[in-house]
Amino acid sequence: MTTATHVQPGVRELVTFRVGEQDFCIDIMMVREIRGWSPATILPHAPKFVLGVINLRGSVVPIVDLSARLGLAPSVPDDRHVIVIAVVGNQTIGFLVSAVADIIAVDGSEVQPTPDVTSETTRNFIEGVIVTKERMLRVIDIQTVLPKVADSAEAP
Repeated sequence: MTTATHVQPGVRELVTFRVGEQDFCIDIMMVREIRGWSPATILPHAPKFVLGVINLRGSVVPIVDLSARLGLAPSVPDDRHVIVIAVVGNQTIGFLVSAVADIIAVDGSEVQPTPDVTSETTRNFIEGVIVTKERMLRVIDIQTVLPKVADSAEAP
């Protein structure tokens, strides 16, 4: 594992961040920007992990408390938190995290599978684990963390 500068074939660049006291990362190609915390407008009847929406240069972007979504204690956002704006398919979404740490480059072989002793939800959310000398990073499958959008065909 190295700090990303020049990417070679088979190497993935990941943005690492903290959620509470835990270390996670996502593929840098999913990240559009990283911005400071700003209060979200609450949406009635939204899941508890959806903090609300923010205005991002004229676009309404939902904000997910990644800690709550991953089954950890809900975050109490303050000025030290940041929002990682990610784009998945045609959806832009923000994830509240405690802090962004760095960008790393890892060989695909360094990502170990999620252990079988974890729950089905954990295996769905966590793509794998990267072991370093300093820490263990969980690679989040950002597509499965997204709140499920109701199928418009099911609407009355």
